[in-house]
Amino acid sequence: MTKFNILLTLIVIACALGVVTSQHEARKLFTKLEKEQERARNLSVEWSRLLLEQGAQATRERIEKIATKDLLMRVPDGSQIRIISLMEPNNSIDSVDDKKL
Repeated sequence: MTKFNILLTLIVIACALGVVTSQHEARKLFTKLEKEQERARNLSVEWSRLLLEQGAQATRERIEKIATKDLLMRVPDGSQIRIISLMEPNNSIDSVDDKKL
């Protein structure tokens, strides 16, 4: 009978160690999950900020300002603009002044 009690005690101890080990592993995984969820939230906030910044950087006024001031670009005269039609079989080149838009 004592051998049986010792065997049962060893089985109970082994089961208890298994429960403690699995609880510890579950807590570690839960902590890791929370960290990754926080990282995902931070990345989402950064993505939203970058989209907002991209929208601000791509405004027409800003692009025109950079083109004129930094790149010294200007809008060409009407005589310098050529429209090439790709839909017609005759790819004729007409000036804007000649063509009614």
